[in-house]
Amino acid sequence: MGGGLLSTGIAIKRVYDAPEKSDGFRVLVDRVWPRGVSKDKAAVDLWMKEIGLSTELRKWFGHDPARWDEFRARYREELAAKGDLLDELRGHAEKGRLTLVYSARDEAHNQAVVIREMLEG
Repeated sequence: MGGGLLSTGIAIKRVYDAPEKSDGFRVLVDRVWPRGVSKDKAAVDLWMKEIGLSTELRKWFGHDPARWDEFRARYREELAAKGDLLDELRGHAEKGRLTLVYSARDEAHNQAVVIREMLEG
C-alpha cells in the first residue's frame, strides 16, 4: 500500500490496490483511465482527469526518477493554473479522508505525490 496517511488526512494509493472503507473519498487523478481496471474495481468517487499532467509532460518524464525534481517543478507549474481543481480537492479533504488514486507503478515518483504536496503547501 503506497502513500499512507498524513496529518491532513490526504492519502495516495494505486488504483490497482484494493479499495478500503478507510480510503474515504477516492479521486482518480490520471488523465487517461487506467488500463485493465473496471469502474467497479476502481471504486472512485470522482475521476478528475483535468488535474492529470499534460501528455507532453508525461512523455518527457517517462517515470524516470532521475527527472523527478524537474518533473515536480514543471507539474507544479501546470497545477498552479488549476487552482479551482485544487480547491475542490481541498474541500473534499476538509470533509474527511481524501485518497488520491493513480495508476503509475512507482509509488514515490508520480503525480499524486505532487498534488498532495500542493494541497498541503
